[in-house]
Amino acid sequence: MARIESRFAGVGAYLPANAVTNADLALRVDTNDQWIRSRTGIGQRHIAADHEATSDIAAAAAERALAAAGVAASEIEAIIVATVTPDRTFPSTAVHVQAKIGAPPGVAFDVSAACAGFIYALNAADALIAGGRMSRVLVIGAEKLSCFLDWEDRATCVLFGDGGGAVLLEAARVEDDAPRKGVLGVHASADGRQTELLFSDGGPSTTNTVGQVRMNGREVFRHAVEEISNAVVTVAKNSDVRIDDIDWFVPHQANLRIIEACAKRLSLDMSKVIVTIDRHANTSSASIPLALDDALQSGRLGGGDLVAFAALGGGLAWGSALVRL
Repeated sequence: MARIESRFAGVGAYLPANAVTNADLALRVDTNDQWIRSRTGIGQRHIAADHEATSDIAAAAAERALAAAGVAASEIEAIIVATVTPDRTFPSTAVHVQAKIGAPPGVAFDVSAACAGFIYALNAADALIAGGRMSRVLVIGAEKLSCFLDWEDRATCVLFGDGGGAVLLEAARVEDDAPRKGVLGVHASADGRQTELLFSDGGPSTTNTVGQVRMNGREVFRHAVEEISNAVVTVAKNSDVRIDDIDWFVPHQANLRIIEACAKRLSLDMSKVIVTIDRHANTSSASIPLALDDALQSGRLGGGDLVAFAALGGGLAWGSALVRL
């Protein structure tokens, strides 16, 4: 007997050219480098140019993932974009990416799960492949969060940045007794009772505006530590994997103290945790693929490594995944 696995064939990322340091930000906001670093671990963030749309960021990351895999855009069957900053209310950002990279007609849609968006998109892509419906799916997390920040609210505007990351998933048919590789498991959940902890205060059907980011930082911190660590335990248990067997943990990059607290709860040494928040800030659905690409490019991660992903964001929505590279 044989089974179908979803494997990571290529990873790519894109960061806008404009890197804004904490010192730069202090010129326009009542803040300073020490205040930001001590509370978040952030040193800089990338801010997209006015002419750059989320689909431009996503397309650039997608093209790099395709190049890493040695696969042409003409071979892509589906594109899933996780974002909360779409180019337009409709059509989806994914169809804009489809056109920009030259992919043929096929499945293309967006996923809105805030910072957990990449996990949700990965879950959908894995299901399409495991069910035998698709052979190659692009999974992209991309955001232009700078477009709806309140630049007078130092509690939120210092936290976020723009960027995108992409993964090409490919189907591999293997014998049932072969060692597992690729996506071993995905866990996703949400609790709509917690919507007021992290949200945009606008929307087309309520205010006719995009709105701005609002957050109860203390409560989000508490939920993030609990749900992210619990999600890793859940996906590991469901995948018949021990936490001790995880080679690398790539968490959502929201706050360094959250990352450290999650690692402690999971008994994972910080030497096994990928941290890019100091350079990227919080890029929402883009943070995990951005951090993954960074770790691959630096040579820290490699073939055969067992990697855990986990994130929590507005919704509250959260999730985790286990991948054997």
